[in-house]
Amino acid sequence: MTSSERSGLPLPDFDQLPVGTLEHRIRSLGADDVDRLLRYEHEHADRANVVQILESRKRRLDEGATPSGGDPRGFRPEQPGPARGGSHVSPATSPEPSSPPPHGTPDQRGKPKGDRTI
Repeated sequence: MTSSERSGLPLPDFDQLPVGTLEHRIRSLGADDVDRLLRYEHEHADRANVVQILESRKRRLDEGATPSGGDPRGFRPEQPGPARGGSHVSPATSPEPSSPPPHGTPDQRGKPKGDRTI
């Protein structure tokens, strides 16, 4: 895909937008812009959930809904936050070392459980 194809879209980096935010981002778009995104989606990834969101918004606009205020071009795609690394475990928070309980020793033989007749 060329950068000129992307630059003609009403939402910057449309391909990288999380699907969960798409419904909110397209509220400020008019019917022509939603149509353009819909055509682009069909020609490229054709993701069923994205097509469904775009078609639903287009239907609402055709029924008389008006675009909300705001400019979707001013937003940037969400980026994951910084990774939280490191461990909160320290010698002060570690438990005291312990030995596992003994499970028998070679000196102690098992005792019969009584009369087991089958």
